Amino acid sequence: MIHITEKSKCNGCNACIDVCHTTAISIKNDGEGFFYPVVNLSECTDCGLCDLVCPEQHVDELKVNDFEKPTCYAVHHKNLETRFDSTSGGAFSAMAEKMYKDGGYVGGAIFNDDFSVKHIISNDINDLKRLRSSKYLQSDASGIYQSVKDLLKRNEKVLVCGTPCQMAAMRRFLRKDYENLIIVDFICRGINSPKVYRKYIDSLEKKYDSKAIYIKPKNKELGWNKLTHKVDFENGSAYFGTIAVDTYMRASMVANVISRPSCYDCQFKGFPRISDITLGDFWGIEQLEKLKQFDDNVGTSMVMINSEKGKKYFESISKHLIIKEMPFEDSTRGNIALFKSLPKESVDRKAFYNDIDKMDFADVSQKYYPFTLSYKQKILRFLRLIKRVLALTRCRPRPLFQFFYLNFFHKAVHVSIKDGHAFIPTPHCVINIDKGAEVNIKGIFGFGENKFKGSRIESRMSIEKGGKLEILGNYGFGYGSNIEIFKTGHLISKGGPNSNMGTVIICQNKIVIGENVAIGRNVTIRDNNGSHVIAKRGYRDSFPVIIEDHVWLCSGCTLMSGTKIGGGAIVSANAFVISSVPAHTVVSGIPAKVTQEHIYWKL
Repeated sequence: MIHITEKSKCNGCNACIDVCHTTAISIKNDGEGFFYPVVNLSECTDCGLCDLVCPEQHVDELKVNDFEKPTCYAVHHKNLETRFDSTSGGAFSAMAEKMYKDGGYVGGAIFNDDFSVKHIISNDINDLKRLRSSKYLQSDASGIYQSVKDLLKRNEKVLVCGTPCQMAAMRRFLRKDYENLIIVDFICRGINSPKVYRKYIDSLEKKYDSKAIYIKPKNKELGWNKLTHKVDFENGSAYFGTIAVDTYMRASMVANVISRPSCYDCQFKGFPRISDITLGDFWGIEQLEKLKQFDDNVGTSMVMINSEKGKKYFESISKHLIIKEMPFEDSTRGNIALFKSLPKESVDRKAFYNDIDKMDFADVSQKYYPFTLSYKQKILRFLRLIKRVLALTRCRPRPLFQFFYLNFFHKAVHVSIKDGHAFIPTPHCVINIDKGAEVNIKGIFGFGENKFKGSRIESRMSIEKGGKLEILGNYGFGYGSNIEIFKTGHLISKGGPNSNMGTVIICQNKIVIGENVAIGRNVTIRDNNGSHVIAKRGYRDSFPVIIEDHVWLCSGCTLMSGTKIGGGAIVSANAFVISSVPAHTVVSGIPAKVTQEHIYWKL
């Protein structure tokens, strides 16, 4: 019977639960939140089936396939919407769509309502949106093995996807291959604790004071390379956690502390693979000249064909894909997880999990893997800052003088050069900041950057006494910009890509530019009507303008006072906005009206 003496010898596949005819085996979560089988000795008949299906006990028998080294491909789904919603290039979606079209069943992992993860299998194509994309925590696969076997016995077609160890368990459970079965695994670095993930979500819900209603790991709105964890909340807020700052991803990728013990000595690395087809991200694509046309930061799948059956199935979906065959070495170079197990945790694991039960996850992350720079990184950051200063000022005396005055001597400007922050003016800037104003720079803030050598287009900034400017991240206004902050005005930018040329901002009340807002040419934002009075009941001259995260303001559009632009929205070129814009919509016209809904776009 199954008896766990070393946690590193159990991968939590749960196949032993499905195979037990007397239901003597149940799941128990340990203090780290991982699944382990527990045997009820009074019901166990000692039949040995649980040991028979355990993939950890039969690794050598399982690592057999038609191809010692797989044939490898770079893949994009031809449907951009499908690809955008997928983890990589949409290869799994194409496989699933084919199976659904043939009347078959597709199995894989989905989020439950509480954001735990469970394996399901269905013949409903509407489940595909839940099945696609990475989940980044361990799924409960109990039930999937018996369900697949029952379907195969009825001669139903089945495609099932899971971690390499889960799919190895599937092979052991079925005991034989089936012509009507396609097994797909993925390149797995390590599988994470459901308990830790729930603590992470709890922490975000506390921060945003709202319940999480939707989660998208590896969201592509900021680009595929940033590995962004997006969480939408009931109150309309959205969190975009890139791999550089997200506390959960750093626990997994930096501290290596939240993966299952078996992941640190994974038995299912290397080749031959156990599945018919292996999927993964095509990491390292930017270094391959052959894939230059594939590298658009929207995601590319790396597909490995491991068996004749897998080859035949892949060929059957090829018309829905853009495919480039690649050498094995080029395909695997960026995916070290194909060959090597997860490195050991860099923090005290026992203490970490003890604190998880007592502390907010954000506090735990700060304690065990704070975002700090090494001495070498600080030097490199300072050198990058110097390089940026020289590039923007073009080493000309006037902007260099302005740089030193603004950053070291101006009473209104608060900036920390030692932390890599700076206010960098460019040539042809007029900057008038009253000593009674307040300017807080927490990032690199460039003003008036000109892309055209020899151009003398002037950029202007005026901040009156009492006016406030906050730059909360790296940001810049393009050349020809006109920024005016009156004595009661407060302009906030949360950082992101620079605005294009000709940005006009007139701030008398409050204007908030969210994180990663794209501002096109000649965009105007104003929260006031210039102190003009209209004889109308309830008339007010100024109202705040709020632009939430990841908004696209296209060329020539105008935002007037009192507007709120929801996250992910697009304001079309030359649109005139006088009312609030819902999240993830496109607005066009004068006055602007919603023309499209449920829109998602990449920065």
